Amino acid sequence: MNLFNDEREELLKEAEKLRQEIRHHEYLYYVLDAPEITDAEYDRLNIRLREIEAAYPDAVPNDSPTQRVGGYANPQFTEVKHLKPLLSLSNAFSAEELRAFDTRVKEGLPQNSKIEYVMEPKIDGLACSLIYKDGVLVQAATRGDGVTGENVTANVRTIRAVPLKLKLAEGEKPPALLDVRGEVYMPRKAFALLNGQRTEHGESEFANPRNAAAGSLRQLDPKVTANRNLSFFAYLIADGTTDTQWGNVELLRHYGFQTCQDITLVQNINEAIKFIQDFNEKRQNLPYDTDGAVLKLNAVYEQKILGATGKDPRWAIAFKYPPEQAETTLESIEWSVGRTGVLTPTAVLTPVKLSGSTVSRATLHNEDFIKAKDIRIGDKVIINKAAEIIPEVLRVVADKRNGTETEVVIPNTCPECGWKAERQGTEAAIRCTNPHCPALGREGLIHFASRDAMNIDGCGPAVLNQLIDSKKIRDAADLYTLTREDILELDRMGAKSADNLITAIQNSKQNELDKLLFALGIRHVGARGAHLLAVHFGSMEKLTQATTKELAEIEDIGATIAESIVTWFANPANLDLLERLQAAGVNMQYVQKQTDNTHPFFGKTLVFTGTMPTLGRSEAQQMAIDVGAKCSNSVSKKTDYVIAGAEAGSKLTKAQELGVKVIDETEFLRLLKNK
Repeated sequence: MNLFNDEREELLKEAEKLRQEIRHHEYLYYVLDAPEITDAEYDRLNIRLREIEAAYPDAVPNDSPTQRVGGYANPQFTEVKHLKPLLSLSNAFSAEELRAFDTRVKEGLPQNSKIEYVMEPKIDGLACSLIYKDGVLVQAATRGDGVTGENVTANVRTIRAVPLKLKLAEGEKPPALLDVRGEVYMPRKAFALLNGQRTEHGESEFANPRNAAAGSLRQLDPKVTANRNLSFFAYLIADGTTDTQWGNVELLRHYGFQTCQDITLVQNINEAIKFIQDFNEKRQNLPYDTDGAVLKLNAVYEQKILGATGKDPRWAIAFKYPPEQAETTLESIEWSVGRTGVLTPTAVLTPVKLSGSTVSRATLHNEDFIKAKDIRIGDKVIINKAAEIIPEVLRVVADKRNGTETEVVIPNTCPECGWKAERQGTEAAIRCTNPHCPALGREGLIHFASRDAMNIDGCGPAVLNQLIDSKKIRDAADLYTLTREDILELDRMGAKSADNLITAIQNSKQNELDKLLFALGIRHVGARGAHLLAVHFGSMEKLTQATTKELAEIEDIGATIAESIVTWFANPANLDLLERLQAAGVNMQYVQKQTDNTHPFFGKTLVFTGTMPTLGRSEAQQMAIDVGAKCSNSVSKKTDYVIAGAEAGSKLTKAQELGVKVIDETEFLRLLKNK
């Protein structure tokens, strides 16, 4: 047995697993703008992979994430090839790593070279290239894969910090071609405003300003981007026209670009490290988010001598600050009730400053989370911000316990109505057993008006809470009895807002039956289940008469959902609600869209698996249903097509075993258009 070979094989297997994991998270981050892990966790994956590859350089494949610029071009936009690749930067996490970088720079340059660095805040946004011809903006593109990006010119033109025409001195001739690099970002105030608006409209909030900026820049409608208050910092001219990076920054300012005020020229690595230490405190109070600082060699000719590794330049490096953590005391736990009756615990903390804001509350998820971390009232706890915005409890500082801490008492009654609360089956959640709990009504109304349900624009939580507290409404049917005068009595409601809300309420009456079924909040019935029920029964009246057996026979409904539906309709209060909704004119029918029975998907059963490059799962399923297809969650011999995206799993394997036709999103869209 060769222990060295065994060790090599194990490490190479680990490396390949890391590559797959990193590719997955790159896709979520760069394409979907929906990261599942923090930057720090992502960095740890890359650091570990680089360690293994450094030990076995002969086994590094060309397609390893370390060998190329990360990211993908979104097919929704026209692809644009960059005039010069947008290289990413290697990362440093300590002063020692910065000094090692400085040593490499000195070793790669002639002796006695004067080494200066330009220090820049690392803006937490989306990299972008702007092309100007004869002083006029003609193209804007995202980084994409570094060679090819996404053409977002129409959207970038809406950003006021981006000059549409270069600012020139009198008589100054504009450059024939100028390639400006910079960062599109969302200021903190704009981010808070956007999330406030989304909450008002019943929409999910963005996790952080970076995701909000990326999502806003990739809007297909430039008018949406224009309302998102994005901004832009320029930091580089590709093939700069001056001798230094500092000169390029000054030239950018001369041309009318916004650059970071904190950009600084330093004379050596010690001054660079001092800048990073000082900036870490200052950045908490800036109007925009930063996650590090960038060092760039000042002299352009020295940059050209050092060149690049293929993935990143040898003359620049990014220092990444570790995620900020804070220690505080868990003073108490509050339990709130959601629309499905689930009791959710929230930690009430001694207020503490964290990442530029004061944190006094953090989610604790559920009973199992509390027990797994052995959380007690009075504990000293370490918190950070998940995705740098959502406070979470990382761990308990057990060695600081003094004996005064108390066990968390898991409630067995609802904090809203006092009824029995319990765990049901294998669920981790604790639920209120009172079907008429006031909290269920409040949260249920918020869900009823939300975009994916009845889509009553302008009827978000703040408005609904006022309506409930003023006793103008108590359930969904009461929304349809509201008058313009009722709305005008609410805080911060003018005539135009009142008219818009009344119009939105009236328009919602015309929604199809599936929207109403989803809006009612029947347990276990999601948007897709509601659509299956609407298509199968065609009317609310027929659905109310369905038996458990009839419901369970519908594909993808099953016994659990069937029982939940029958229980809901057996409740007299729910039937009264439906009667009042019908009397108000809310549509109770489902009109099947006319479909072409010659369409390739007509009557076919489709299964979607994995992550599509441009389509969401529910969006793709609805597109298929609209042309007469049936969508299933499981693969069987009756399945006609499996549409597989990235990270497809067991469904794809089963399809291959059964010989079911497997296609990708591109082929799905081609067949959808019947071409």
